[in-house]
Amino acid sequence: MARKNRIWFPNAMYHITSRGNRRNDIFRVKEDYEVYLKILREVSVYYNNEYEIICYCLMTNHVHLQIQTHEKHIKYFMSRLNSFYARYFNNKYNYVGHLFQDRYGSEVIDSGKYAVRASRYIHLNPVRANMVLKPEEYKWSSYSMYIGMKEEKLIESDKILSYFTRDTARELYRDFVESAMKNKSIEDKEVI
Repeated sequence: MARKNRIWFPNAMYHITSRGNRRNDIFRVKEDYEVYLKILREVSVYYNNEYEIICYCLMTNHVHLQIQTHEKHIKYFMSRLNSFYARYFNNKYNYVGHLFQDRYGSEVIDSGKYAVRASRYIHLNPVRANMVLKPEEYKWSSYSMYIGMKEEKLIESDKILSYFTRDTARELYRDFVESAMKNKSIEDKEVI
């Protein structure tokens, strides 16, 4: 049976997920996370910045990416990223078979409100998984770059931060993210 084509149009933004096969870990040690981020950067450069990485969060057994496309379909970016990382992982751990469960998941982000909420959802993943108490404590996420704790590398936070007052955008974004932590009644489905 043929796969259904993904929705794509120039300048589409996506919330992408890639999960380990059978929900197995795709990151075992620090080096794995570092290699994934290196490959993510290399793929972006390879495609001459046709894609902007808005934010990311690398969990133990899955990945969340928010990516803005320009003139190339997202499938080219994700195919290269996942195949290069799978090759690295399979070689390192003498792994046989598929690293990733099915093909990557993608949701088109069709509004500014959705874009901001998707970034919050992505950045809160480690908190919801009880890995950390605060999102800035999680090392494998772009959140600390968004709030100005770390130098911004790899990501383009301007698109999300542009929805907040310029002079205090990073502080307001932090308040926006943390408000979801304080308000336990916000369900994941309402957040995105």
